[in-house]
Amino acid sequence: MDSVAVYEVIRQTLIVTLLSSAPVLVVALGVGLSIAFFQALTQIQEMTLTFVPKIVAIFITVALSTPFIFSTLLTLSDRIFDLISNGGF
Repeated sequence: MDSVAVYEVIRQTLIVTLLSSAPVLVVALGVGLSIAFFQALTQIQEMTLTFVPKIVAIFITVALSTPFIFSTLLTLSDRIFDLISNGGF
């Protein structure tokens, strides 16, 4: 296996990692920003106000996006196992 093929596997792995984590990160960012705006508008500076809604939103997002994450990881693992079985690694 040459270095180009190794770089391609690494590139695919990084893309799958970004795609798998994107829904959770986007929701966490959106909830965090909305809570920050709410705190800035009302001048409520309660620390637990930031954590509880964000954790609930992240858990809900993980539960809803699990099939997408699973299919994305399954596609990558199928590619890697095909490379191994064909003698690519």
